[in-house]
Amino acid sequence: MRLIAAVIAALLLASPAVAQDDAAQATATLVADRVYLTGDDTLTAEGAVEVLYKGARLTAEKIVYDSTGDRILITGPIKLIDGQGAVALADSGEMSRDLTEGVLRSARMMLDQQLQLAAVELRRTGGGRYTAFDKVVASSCQVCPSNPVPLWEIRARRVIHDREKRMLYYQHAQFRVSGVPIFYTPRLRMPDPTLDRAPGFLIPRFRTTSALGFGVKLPYFLPLGDSRDVTFTPYLSLSRTQTLEFRYREAFRTGTVEFNGALSDDDIVPGKTRGYLFAEGSFRLPRDFRLDFTLQGVTDDAYLLDYDISETDRLRSGVSVTRTRRNEHIDARLFRYWSIRSGDDNSVLPTWVGDVTFKRRFAPSQLGGEGQITVQSHSLRRSSEIDTDANGDGITDGRDVARATLRGDWRRNWVLANGMVVSTELQATADVYAISQDASYPGTVTRFTPAGAVELRWPWVRYEDRGASQVLEPVVQLVWSPDTADDVPNEDSQVVAFDEGNLFGFNRFPGADRHELGTRLNVGFGWTRHAPGGWSMGVTAGRIFRAEDLGQFTPGSGLDGTASDWLVSARVDSGQGLTVVNRALFDDRLDFSLDELGIAYARDRYAVAASYLWLVEDPIEGRPSPSSELLMNARWDVSRNWRGRISGRYDFEAASAVRAGLGLTYLSECATIDLSLSRRFTSSTSVNPSTDFNVSVVMNGFGTGNDGRRYRRSCSY
Repeated sequence: MRLIAAVIAALLLASPAVAQDDAAQATATLVADRVYLTGDDTLTAEGAVEVLYKGARLTAEKIVYDSTGDRILITGPIKLIDGQGAVALADSGEMSRDLTEGVLRSARMMLDQQLQLAAVELRRTGGGRYTAFDKVVASSCQVCPSNPVPLWEIRARRVIHDREKRMLYYQHAQFRVSGVPIFYTPRLRMPDPTLDRAPGFLIPRFRTTSALGFGVKLPYFLPLGDSRDVTFTPYLSLSRTQTLEFRYREAFRTGTVEFNGALSDDDIVPGKTRGYLFAEGSFRLPRDFRLDFTLQGVTDDAYLLDYDISETDRLRSGVSVTRTRRNEHIDARLFRYWSIRSGDDNSVLPTWVGDVTFKRRFAPSQLGGEGQITVQSHSLRRSSEIDTDANGDGITDGRDVARATLRGDWRRNWVLANGMVVSTELQATADVYAISQDASYPGTVTRFTPAGAVELRWPWVRYEDRGASQVLEPVVQLVWSPDTADDVPNEDSQVVAFDEGNLFGFNRFPGADRHELGTRLNVGFGWTRHAPGGWSMGVTAGRIFRAEDLGQFTPGSGLDGTASDWLVSARVDSGQGLTVVNRALFDDRLDFSLDELGIAYARDRYAVAASYLWLVEDPIEGRPSPSSELLMNARWDVSRNWRGRISGRYDFEAASAVRAGLGLTYLSECATIDLSLSRRFTSSTSVNPSTDFNVSVVMNGFGTGNDGRRYRRSCSY
């Protein structure tokens, strides 16, 4: 019976007696339990009526189509899906034949399954572009019979939705929280849930600090076309600061740029305008090159911490051009560094640093294996003109250095019949130094450092009956390099790290100013076990034996003497969220020079991570006392809607906390509320301890920034 009615309706809609536009009506479909014609002008459909037209779908109990007025009279309950993310429900209505214009009474509309608008009357005009609501209540909160009052709502005399601009315009709007009026505005403009680049105010942030008191940040976003935008954020804090923050972004066909900055007038530094400017950009250049630039500037050392912008304590500004291909790497860069650390004197620190690096990898046809050529230049400049160590820090105050380096590497592996892997590696490095403003060095120093190594690895594999596998690999490496080298300034190899990554290698110094000298034997082994259930464990251990102690390394590095400290690194992964990592350096008497322990456990609802670091004192590396610190952070999804977090850092040597923080977030289908409390305990000549309290409230359903649909709950009756 329903099929017969549909066929009759389709024939009537297509006939000249009923339709005025054959092409348009050919795309419309009407399905109902009963369809009949009254006279020559009126078509009536009853019982589970459905009308489909150009992606729109209308369902109702009864519709009456009057071809004379070209309108559809609808009896509800009505459901209209426009095919563009909007769903309307109503009791009765009157629509045009193409469903783009008309009136729905006692209507509700859902935009993008997030924002609900309930109105006495809904009117569609402009070919479906505009939808006007009268006497409206708007909210993205779910309303249940057991709790009919939403967390927040906007009541307005009239709301107009512009589908083309994807904007909502409120007239005489009143904002309510839990039914209590908070504020009123005669005009209000907000984006609908599908728009992510609408001009207007963004999420306010309330902040209380011990230095600035209570304040509020109210960002205003202004798009400047499809490819750029600017955001201004006034920050007012009980007359103790007047700050304007800004962010500018622009996207080009070949790259992007972003500028962030602020200007402040506060009572922390009275009578002085304070501020900062950070900028960065990245661009693709012809022939696979890439250009990157960074700009960082601040008016005073404490500004970034006072306003909780960044913990950066060494500013970096400059430009780099790079290209990386399968067998080639090119890198050219020039940067200016400026320290804002307490006690640093920038006149004696390298301010300008420039580098040019070219690396080429190749396969020698006669020797086999793999080779690499590296050409590099490095230069640094200090602003001081003093050619001696006037401040007693062990470095000439005004020394400027330029270096040119040419290095060749070659390595080849052979696999023996018993599975052993024998490797040979050769390296030769030639350096030319130009040194100025340092009375302890001649103007030019040349240095040539050859090195060679022979390595033997013997991997063993074992498969257990239950599917687990084990790999054991002992390694022995003999390295030769000369015992002496011409003395040059040490600018880039002050701090040395000894770990499993450089246990087998020519050089454990991080830079190029120092080469590891002398004959030495690197020994070690690695063991791993993988179980089918995901559980795994690995251990790497090793030690370095030298023919002679040449005094290149400090005691704190773990590399001094004819025998280094033992290096032991272990990792355990349960496959169920638990990970434990430990790295230790200790001598034969089990006196530790370093210990790093990290523990992390993560599940769906909670996660905790902690790390502990111990370093022995080493005045040569700038560490006059031991370091002993604990770092911890954790999160817990208390419930579906509540999340908590905690973090902290504690210095055991100073017997005091460095930083601590707490956070609590509430998430629902209509709002996201975030509260955070943090305390910085450290102080210096420019920065005092401070406490920050921040609150931000986001109303979901406006713009695409926050989507709370995942937190929608079921109503309880």
